[in-house]
Amino acid sequence: MHIKLNDLFRKMQEQLDTPKAVLDENLLIELVNRIRPSDTQDLEETHQKFQAFLQALLLTPDASSTLQHFVLRLINQYKQTSLYADTGILSLDGFWNQLFQRLGAHFLPLIHDESQLQDLVRRVFPLRSDKYWLDNIEDAEWQQLFTLLNRGNGGQTQKRLIRSEIIKALTVLSYRVSGIGLYPEFINAYPELSEYDSPFLAQNREINEFIQLYKIADQQHDQISAIQPPDASQALVMIDQCHDVSSKIRRATKRTGVSISLTYLLSLLEQCLERIELLLNLIVAQDKVAYVSAGQLLVDVTSALYSERSVRSLLAENSELIALQVTENASKTGEHYVSTDKDGFWSMYKAAAGAGVLIAMMATLKTLASRLVLAPMMQAIINSMIYSFGFMLIHVLHFTVATKQPAMTAAALASTVQHRKGSKMAQIAELAALIINIIRTQFVAILGNISIAIPVAALIAFSWDAMLHEPLMSHAKASHLLHDLNPFTSLAIPHAAIAGVFLFLSGLIAGYFDNMAVYRKVGPRLKAHLHLKKLLGQERLNIFATYIERNLGALAGNFLFGIMLGSTATLGYILGLPIDIRHIAFASANFIQGLMNINGSPEIGLIIVSFLGVLLIGLTNLFVSFTLTIIVALRARRVRFEQWKPLAKLVLTHFLTRPSDFFWPPKQPLTVDDDSSSNTDRNDKI
Repeated sequence: MHIKLNDLFRKMQEQLDTPKAVLDENLLIELVNRIRPSDTQDLEETHQKFQAFLQALLLTPDASSTLQHFVLRLINQYKQTSLYADTGILSLDGFWNQLFQRLGAHFLPLIHDESQLQDLVRRVFPLRSDKYWLDNIEDAEWQQLFTLLNRGNGGQTQKRLIRSEIIKALTVLSYRVSGIGLYPEFINAYPELSEYDSPFLAQNREINEFIQLYKIADQQHDQISAIQPPDASQALVMIDQCHDVSSKIRRATKRTGVSISLTYLLSLLEQCLERIELLLNLIVAQDKVAYVSAGQLLVDVTSALYSERSVRSLLAENSELIALQVTENASKTGEHYVSTDKDGFWSMYKAAAGAGVLIAMMATLKTLASRLVLAPMMQAIINSMIYSFGFMLIHVLHFTVATKQPAMTAAALASTVQHRKGSKMAQIAELAALIINIIRTQFVAILGNISIAIPVAALIAFSWDAMLHEPLMSHAKASHLLHDLNPFTSLAIPHAAIAGVFLFLSGLIAGYFDNMAVYRKVGPRLKAHLHLKKLLGQERLNIFATYIERNLGALAGNFLFGIMLGSTATLGYILGLPIDIRHIAFASANFIQGLMNINGSPEIGLIIVSFLGVLLIGLTNLFVSFTLTIIVALRARRVRFEQWKPLAKLVLTHFLTRPSDFFWPPKQPLTVDDDSSSNTDRNDKI
């Protein structure tokens, strides 16, 4: 591949030969346009065009020197400090201020300062996709480029000016790191900072000392020769210690919890530390390291210019730690939702059966509440409270709602993917065994809910008719309930998907409140509550506080889940939208009560279609909530799992050879053989 650049190099040299000329940045823009690949994510084309660019520099006489002097002079026409110290780094405004600023910028775009170097970079790399091909350039290629440009050590005066701007940026970043290290939230998360010499303050001393020595060397240097920078090893050691503290705080959040502001501060701190290391390498490192750092700085800056106004980028960067903490709490809960043996199997059935009794009663109460003539909002409140307090009671009594499991077990599955050990096939086999256990546990939970909810709901309807001599619901109401279960003539499946989304959200809410209970020290604060101490006594208060601390997430998740279920139909009515929810447990109770209160004997076709609707509602509930949760859980852990096809094949093979394992616990703990060959010795293995 050949790229013609001779005309550009000639025009650059003509401008350099003109004294006091204002260099034309369009020449640099055109050069980048010619070497930019047509497909910015095509690795092969990127490497071919970049190598062609390097060849042009080698073969064209004085091209590398011309380009170097042109770029250096062009850079020095702009203010640079902000690019090095601010671009790609979060501001000290805080998360919420940044969020609202970025939202506002979408409606009323910001005005760029044309005197800043950021504006030049923005014009040279105007496409959002530029970050992809720049990032695909390898370190060795950056070394080749800057080695060519730096032949002869020319342009020392221009380089000296750029280095002085980098020194200013180092000063700004170092003081910024010191300030972050003194934030109360940081000290609360890592109390040792107040007891010992803080590395955040120590790094500032070392960097200031380095800067003073650099300025002395700069004043004494020959205008022609390169500056010999002072040793920065001690400053880099302190930066490493700051990284260690940041890592310790991140690890401590598993035990102490985390907040949005702390997450924001950690992200800001790590960005500042990484930028300080990068800038120090540009000044003091050996040529190869310095050249790679220069390339990395260009990539970081180009990417940041298009992400610093992005709301999605801000949320992704700062929600990661919270999402991890939330899903981590959910995965711990999810471990209790997976049975591996017969004892666990029957325990899950009993817990689900207990929930089935309460669900039948909740469905009946909701039916009775529909008789009341109320304003839509009051109807929503009553329905929400029936759901909310019912789900909370189910939790308090240690019962289980089947559809609550996927949001928990998906997070547990994601945690297993993250910590996978051994060979690739062994990892897949372990995941397959976990999935089979999850499916079996899910099956028995659904069975427990339905097998009890249906007869209890039938008994309630029969008793109501026998004792009060009136049906539990009118024929019209019964027909309406059965119609809502029909998967072919109603919106039962989309409504079940909405319920699946709410199940997913309730899992996240539970994890968030579990995190908050730890981070805000809810338990110890309740134990120290003076009024509650007088009311309950210290011993009872301690028991109450411990329970709330351990169960706040589950209680809050169930309460808000109930509100979501109870208010969706009313919200749809107010907005004129056909939105509602369908939940398998309540659908099963409505199914039997509708059949018992319809005029005459129900047709067999109606029974079959309605029951099919119940099953499809359940599958939709499970699929939507599980899928959404595992996506969030994997992203929170920065895990990309690409072995879904062999995993699905392994699970399917097990189903074809040992289908009973999906519905009944094996005698021995389930293992899945990663060997695809089939033989008769497998027994409890594939």
